[in-house]
Amino acid sequence: MARVTLELPENFIYKTRMQVRYTDLNTGGHVGNDQMISLISSARYSFFQHLNVNLENIDQHRVVVTDLVTSYRAESFAEEHLNFELGFMDFNKYGADIIFRVTKDDGTLVTLAKTGFVFMNQDNKVAPIPQGFLQLLPDSIRP
Repeated sequence: MARVTLELPENFIYKTRMQVRYTDLNTGGHVGNDQMISLISSARYSFFQHLNVNLENIDQHRVVVTDLVTSYRAESFAEEHLNFELGFMDFNKYGADIIFRVTKDDGTLVTLAKTGFVFMNQDNKVAPIPQGFLQLLPDSIRP
């Protein structure tokens, strides 16, 4: 079976670190895929908090995740610390992709992931990226 391949951005613009909890483990004794997705979602939330963005109201728009791709490379276990690096790719009129690189403190690659997102207006319709959001991003990655 072919593996998913993800392109990496030129620069990761945000990094956060989380400790694996015992409750993140599955019956195999490592972080389960459902919990890794939750950790990735937490990293995304942390990034938006870093920007002081309310995901439910960005210039009267909200962010909606449209897709998710993950490629697992190594197991992670309770008490380990994972580093989540985030970068943006493939901006379009309505959203973009956030790329995640998850590593252990020793540099071991655990997971590569991508979440696509779009903006929705108050009428629940897909809408162009709000200028207020773009202004919060570093100049180097703005579309």
